[in-house]
Amino acid sequence: MAVSLVEQQKANWETAAKNFRAINHIRTKSFDFGHFQIHIQHNPERIRSSAAKTDAKSIAARPCFLCLENLPPEQRGIIFQDKYLILTNPYPIFPKHLTISKLEHTPQEILLHLDDMLNLSQSLPDFTVFYNGPRCGASAPDHFHFQAGNNEFLPVSKEFEILEKEHSKILFQNRNLKIISVENYLRRFVAIISSDKNQMLEKFELIYQYLSVYSEEEPMMNVLCNYENNRYRLIIFPRNVQHPSHFHKKGDERIVVGPASVELGGMLVLPREEDINKITKKEIAEIYDEVSITNKNFEILINRIKTK
Repeated sequence: MAVSLVEQQKANWETAAKNFRAINHIRTKSFDFGHFQIHIQHNPERIRSSAAKTDAKSIAARPCFLCLENLPPEQRGIIFQDKYLILTNPYPIFPKHLTISKLEHTPQEILLHLDDMLNLSQSLPDFTVFYNGPRCGASAPDHFHFQAGNNEFLPVSKEFEILEKEHSKILFQNRNLKIISVENYLRRFVAIISSDKNQMLEKFELIYQYLSVYSEEEPMMNVLCNYENNRYRLIIFPRNVQHPSHFHKKGDERIVVGPASVELGGMLVLPREEDINKITKKEIAEIYDEVSITNKNFEILINRIKTK
């Protein structure tokens, strides 16, 4: 269904066709960090997201590009559960890249929509469904949406098994559910793995509440979701800041990067060629460390999960 939509749009919408052709030829680099890798993708079209202005004034000044009345005439979609429209993302990172927007214009708020995310992942087993928080890479924080990309494209998907076996701590486990934490990965995350959707929702809400103590708004996070072998896997990347210090620097020291779920998943997207030329493992480590939850707050989160 979703794959056919992407192919139809590539065949009938020149903007999508041009940009999907382009990702077959874009420049990439990989950096080895031992038990994991960080891939770099030079993708000029993603400047729209990496440098998007998401303050209230900027959002109010532009039409919402996810509302039905503002979609390009060539764009087609698939209705999901009478609540969402599955669309081809015309500015792709993945070979198969979807945007899944709510039909209703309502802001990003994951707690109210996690059940939908799990349902989507079950209906799109070949895809990783992901959520960017309103201050964590969402270029349209005013209109609720997920995105999805084909499985195994993000490094974390390929690395998860070894991370779970050799580089994680079990925080909670029963017959149907397990919660783990991973720290030695440049970024810190918590994962919930279960065949029981109700338990997934319950545990996610607890983690959400624990993280809420650091913010009056939605706690900063990026979330990745898969469904495989009758199990859901939810990876939660708690965040510290929206942009690393490199984004705000001037001149040659600046690196234009807007870390979101794709970046936390191990694919660092850089829209400027000069940035992919100069970036080193040092800058990569600094970028991830600055945007991820701090060690102190992550330790507090882990202890709360263990205690409860």
